[in-house]
Formats: sequence, structure tokens, C-alpha cells
Amino acid sequence: MLKEFKNFILRGNVLDLAVGVIIGAAFTALVKSLVDNLINPLIGMFVQSTALAHLSVTVGKTKFTYGAFLNDVINFIITAFVIFILIKFINKLFPKKEETVEEQKNEELETLQEIRDLLKKQ
Repeated sequence: MLKEFKNFILRGNVLDLAVGVIIGAAFTALVKSLVDNLINPLIGMFVQSTALAHLSVTVGKTKFTYGAFLNDVINFIITAFVIFILIKFINKLFPKKEETVEEQKNEELETLQEIRDLLKKQ
């Protein structure tokens, strides 16, 4: 059982996933730092607040802190955009081979011919 576990852990998929999670966590910290230290102060200049996360609205006795939500939205948009650019770059490096209609017809014809030949043998 220990040997099976070792083989499972050392498989490429598990190691790739672990590396992806670690890099993802580091990237998340980087984006959070970018938003907290650069973008929020820029926005704060326009909304007269030093910390975007502390922005809130009070209605009656209820306080709605929408600034933290805005922080998370900005983090998400930046992360999603960077991932989008990264995927576009990877797709350019490794383009998918698209089969032409002619190749598909040839494959269908070959399959039909094989079926015909098998039926003739019976």
C-alpha cells in the first residue's frame, strides 16, 4: 500500500497540480499586493480615503462595507485578465491541429470500407 501511494504521489499529474497550487498561491499574493499597495491608493485619491477596504455606507443602523468587496472584485479582474493572457500565449506556442473536412471524409470512408470488408467476411 505504501508503494502504491508513493507511485501515486510521484505521478506527473499530482506533482503538476502541486506546483500549480503553489504558483497560484504566490500569484494571488502578488496580485493582492498590487491592488493593496498601488491600485487602492490611486483610487483613494479620488474617493478621499486612504484605504478602499474601509469604504462603507450606513443605512439606518446597518453599515454596509462595500470597499472590501471592491478590493476583491479588482483582485479577481486582474487575476482573470492575467490568466486569459497566459492562456492566449500558451495557445499560440502550441497551436491545435485542426482537421480539414477532407481528412474527416477520408477517415469516414476508411471506417465504412473496414465495416464493409468485415461484413463480407461473415
